Amino acid sequence: MSVPNSFTFAFVLTARSAALWRTQRLSLSRGPSLWAAGKRSSLQLVQLTEAELKEQFVRGDGPGGQATNKTSNCVVLKHVPSGIVVKCHQTRSVEKNRKIAREILQEKVDLFYKGEESDVYKEKKASEKKKQEKKRRAKENLERKKHFKEMLQLDRK
Repeated sequence: MSVPNSFTFAFVLTARSAALWRTQRLSLSRGPSLWAAGKRSSLQLVQLTEAELKEQFVRGDGPGGQATNKTSNCVVLKHVPSGIVVKCHQTRSVEKNRKIAREILQEKVDLFYKGEESDVYKEKKASEKKKQEKKRRAKENLERKKHFKEMLQLDRK
């Protein structure tokens, strides 16, 4: 799998933006706790080899004081062939951050190489569609309630 020289892609994902990305439907990242049991294995993601990865441990930042600011438990993981960079500082454990960073990177690389054919992309689109449908039904329900209240008001007069 080679990447054209004219198309480089770099993306830095911090712990704070990871939480934000998870809540948005365009999200490509997610914590392991958000998956139902066995669902992860059903995805056909691009496999990463350790030779393709460059890993660094840097000091974290953000809230938490000395416990987060003086320890080097923030993981910066780069996929060298594609240039995608993921920065993960979601927990205080280096091992958990390494695992989460690899999962996020694997999904991003899969999306990078497969594009709209990626299982990650299809899943996000399906959940986005489901959310829009739920929003539409809630709006219709609210309109029905509003109309019902107006009818009651007219009947009382």
